[in-house]
Amino acid sequence: MPRREFRYRGYTLEELQKMSLEELLPLLPARARRSLKRGLNEEQRKAMERIIKGKKPVVRTHRRDIIILPQMVGRRVAVYNGREFVEFEIKPEMIGHYLGEFALTRKEVKHSAPGVGATRSSKFLPLK
Repeated sequence: MPRREFRYRGYTLEELQKMSLEELLPLLPARARRSLKRGLNEEQRKAMERIIKGKKPVVRTHRRDIIILPQMVGRRVAVYNGREFVEFEIKPEMIGHYLGEFALTRKEVKHSAPGVGATRSSKFLPLK
């Protein structure tokens, strides 16, 4: 079975990449549309240009509030999560999301066995 072609709101990736920002805005979610309409600050604009130009193989950034645009697809980005840089490749499905959504800031809690002072009832561990 052939893999289906990616489409975002009825447009192919190539069509999206050829669109200007004004043509792309109505297709984005409300929060991203409002953020881009109000304009980016200097730091956001510089980081976005660095990602789109892509002179380095991996662009490292602390900016988690950058909206992923079609021009960024295929680039490798390392986003800081507060402790380390989380590296990932931008895929077409990520368009309209923020970079910070893909660099989680909290770790999943994995509990071990109960401690020394634990009561009988709290020593029960569910079998998973």
